[in-house]
Amino acid sequence: MNPNILKQTLPDGRHVDLQHAEAELLMTVDEQHSALFQLTSSLENLSALQLIELAGVDRDSSVPVLVAALHVLFDSQPQLLEIELSLAGHGELIAALVASGAATRSGEVSESVISRRGMLRQMVELYLSQSSACAFPLHYTVTDGKRHPLRAPVAIGEVYRRYLPEQGLSLSLRTVDPETDLDTFHAWHNNPRVSAFWELEGSKDMHREYLQKVTTDAHMHPVFGCFDGEPFGYFEIYWAKEDRIAPYYEVDDYDRGVHMLVGEERWRGPQRVAAWLPSLAHFMFLDDPRTRNVVAEPRADNAKMIGYMQQAGFCKPKEFDFPHKRAALMMLSREAFFDQFCV
Repeated sequence: MNPNILKQTLPDGRHVDLQHAEAELLMTVDEQHSALFQLTSSLENLSALQLIELAGVDRDSSVPVLVAALHVLFDSQPQLLEIELSLAGHGELIAALVASGAATRSGEVSESVISRRGMLRQMVELYLSQSSACAFPLHYTVTDGKRHPLRAPVAIGEVYRRYLPEQGLSLSLRTVDPETDLDTFHAWHNNPRVSAFWELEGSKDMHREYLQKVTTDAHMHPVFGCFDGEPFGYFEIYWAKEDRIAPYYEVDDYDRGVHMLVGEERWRGPQRVAAWLPSLAHFMFLDDPRTRNVVAEPRADNAKMIGYMQQAGFCKPKEFDFPHKRAALMMLSREAFFDQFCV
């Protein structure tokens, strides 16, 4: 086989390799589970694969191994939206892949299945460092006169990770720690470029108090975005139903919103935004499968940010007036994201 097309470590610790030689593609997980496929076309024009052999795979491991391998295959081929897998003689595997949501049947009696990028991108085990098997139970409560679902406690530490092949970087999100992250937060907010929009310039004591407030607010989840472990940005993810944005549109119980800033100068620019903005939206959709929309409310005159968001799939239904600013309502639906923008 040729050198690896792509090598990844998933959030659950599994190592996945793809190797390509002539008309064959070898997918290996943890150097012991493998699936060998025959290519029906060039890798650049890939549309179908035929299974030749499974090795080190039993009934219980076959689906997780194939899902992990297909995930890396889609990463290696950005143009690939779906692929047909010919699995003749593997009826149980076909049924298991369909039952897991990793594939759909290509016909009622076909021995092939279709795996789609947008469906695999919704499998939490491939991206979330911490996740539960089901959504947090529904129970309504009232906060400051607003009726909303009770929210799950925020996870501590890393919550999301993905590899970005085109940039050769790993992107991760981790929950902010008010003490260990204070110096970075303080430096970023005293940068004139940041304070012009966030208006949080101030002392360390002020910023410590601010972080303690947002990390104990049940409707907020403040996170640091990191490239290869280095913090580059601060993001406040919030439940829109309890937030100030709720009266300005028809808010759903599980809509998420976000405030965003990039603090490190070397991680600025369109190329980086094109990496972290879809990843941030991806995490919000995965964190609770009931989230139908991701929203934001940048200043209406922040044309650069609005442009970035539109490129990532957000639409701009309207502008409206907060007490402190004229804002643009930006919305990204779950359907639009996973159908068109989950790169």
